[in-house]
Amino acid sequence: MRNLSSNRIVIIDSLRGFALAGVCLVHMNEQYIASAPPDSLMEVTNSLFDKILGGIIGFFIIGKFFALFSILFGLSFFIQMDAAAKRNENFEFKFLWRTFLLFIIGYAHQLFYKGDILTIYALLAPFLIPFYRLQNKWILLVSGIFLVSIPRFISYAILGNESAFGFAPIMDANNAPNIAYLNTLKEGTITEVFIENGIQGMLHKMDFQIGLVARFYLTFGYFLIGLWIGKIGLFQNVEQKIPIIKKCLKWGLVCFIISAIITAVVFAFSPQPIDFKSWFHVFGLNAYDWSNIALTLIILSSFILLYQRKRGFRFFSFFESYGRMALTNYVLQSIIGTFLLFGWGLGLIGKLQTIYLVFIAFTIITAQAIGSKIWLQNFRYGPLEWLWRSATKGKLQALKK
Repeated sequence: MRNLSSNRIVIIDSLRGFALAGVCLVHMNEQYIASAPPDSLMEVTNSLFDKILGGIIGFFIIGKFFALFSILFGLSFFIQMDAAAKRNENFEFKFLWRTFLLFIIGYAHQLFYKGDILTIYALLAPFLIPFYRLQNKWILLVSGIFLVSIPRFISYAILGNESAFGFAPIMDANNAPNIAYLNTLKEGTITEVFIENGIQGMLHKMDFQIGLVARFYLTFGYFLIGLWIGKIGLFQNVEQKIPIIKKCLKWGLVCFIISAIITAVVFAFSPQPIDFKSWFHVFGLNAYDWSNIALTLIILSSFILLYQRKRGFRFFSFFESYGRMALTNYVLQSIIGTFLLFGWGLGLIGKLQTIYLVFIAFTIITAQAIGSKIWLQNFRYGPLEWLWRSATKGKLQALKK
């Protein structure tokens, strides 16, 4: 489905907004710590309902909506390259400049929230360029190598479960450096948080990306899936591809059940406590990632199928404007969230039960979605989208309609 006035494929905007809503929910549930909170953080006791709610978020959302967001980044790369090719323009150098600008925006966001993903996208994006001209089968092959986490096995063979930068094991939430960081978030000034996130936070994030968790490699695999989706024209011809999407949904369900069983069996019979010093544990972590990938496929396929129905379209189109202003909304939700939670703001970190964190997340999502719709009735782009576009082109772009 297209917006004929701008030739935008609005289902992509709606999907991006839907993915961003999931990201907001995850970040707020994690209280913008970008790591597992230690037991000592919580000043309130979560009820059984809170624990169930947190489990639902962990099972259905964590790792899946980030994946959707990453797939859409790869798809956006294809759309930009393809549009330039149709104009007989070489977009590669402009894309590199655009990527550099994204890194700057991401680093500014990083100062508030060390879990920023924009800097990672910017670092990975240049490697997409050679894949644009490859045949689909090679794109899928390389994506498969990354998504089955072959790089994780290589990293583990070299580093084991040790940090690449000498930090405490990432799975240990109660280590002294993590406690010290949380004290900075709870009691530090905004300048102290900026310094911590801008230096140590970046190193921690890179450690998370290239070490045992291997998020760097998964992200690029998702990029390639998005590029492949663009090359096959999935969203330009959704109606004709419904049978394929239904097959993807079916196989996603099968793969999810198999990988979930493997994950449960591996960790049930693996050495205890789980410290990822064993290859057995690493294989279990891979199986868990496979279940996330399969569930992402289920969510994506279900979204597309439901979007074709009247009720589904009405619901998901609520996220269209939200998705068109995804960059602005992503950064703004972090500023709002950290202000509410961190010590330089209202200092509510560790003081709210899960139900209240979820309520705040839904409030932010709803307010941003409505605000985005009103904004785009009067302006062509979101504020950060306009700034990014203007800097890319080297001159101020028309903002007001």
